[in-house]
Amino acid sequence: MADRKDGAMENAYGTLASWVYHLDKPIGRSFGDIEFYRDRLSGCIGPILEPGAGNGRVLIPLLEAGFDIRGFDASEEMVAYCRRECDARGLPSPVDIARFEDFEYETRFGAIIIPAGSFQLITEPRQALSVLERFRKALLPGGRLILDLDALACLAETALAARHWQTRDDLLSLVESRVETCFQRQTTLSQLRYEHWREGRLVASEIQLFHLRLWGLLEFELALRSAGFVQVDVFADYRTESALAPGASIFTFEAVAPS
Repeated sequence: MADRKDGAMENAYGTLASWVYHLDKPIGRSFGDIEFYRDRLSGCIGPILEPGAGNGRVLIPLLEAGFDIRGFDASEEMVAYCRRECDARGLPSPVDIARFEDFEYETRFGAIIIPAGSFQLITEPRQALSVLERFRKALLPGGRLILDLDALACLAETALAARHWQTRDDLLSLVESRVETCFQRQTTLSQLRYEHWREGRLVASEIQLFHLRLWGLLEFELALRSAGFVQVDVFADYRTESALAPGASIFTFEAVAPS
């Protein structure tokens, strides 16, 4: 395993990782989140920002629905997929290359959305609080931050996962294994090995270290309030009527910036 001190391999979406992501999560594929976000954003005053927009799975359907939305991602490969998909649909491609901790826009936003648990890629709590403050400052008064987090129970998952995707003459495979779980820091580290095969021959391989931090519900509400948000609601599994449903796997927080 590579030395983790520089973090160069952590959470970096290279060529194969981005290709697999695009095959596994094509534009418009919904886990209930696209419809949920579309409904929550109805009537939003001001433009919308999606940090960690990836290949545009959520951003592009919202663009097609008429929302004034732009996004950014740290991966040049993922941004390239998003721009190509926008071009193919005759849409503008309002997506930039930036990171959570250094994005900067002249405009302020009516809403900031982070579906699919991407916020968990920030594994240091102090950095996470700083990013939450950055989000709050980027919002208009009364603007909303809406983001997804995985359930804390994910810390206990250890199973090996292996999957593959066939596209024309190419076979893409992914083997994921948990290599570290730290209950004290509430973090997981997984090794993801991507392989590209053609005609029975290995063309390329790629290793990604996937590092996540999980949050407790009360813990994250306190973090949002510490970052200056004045109202916090939480929903479970994209249903507005069951915020604390037993066995829920996804929690969506909605926090309001002060007026």
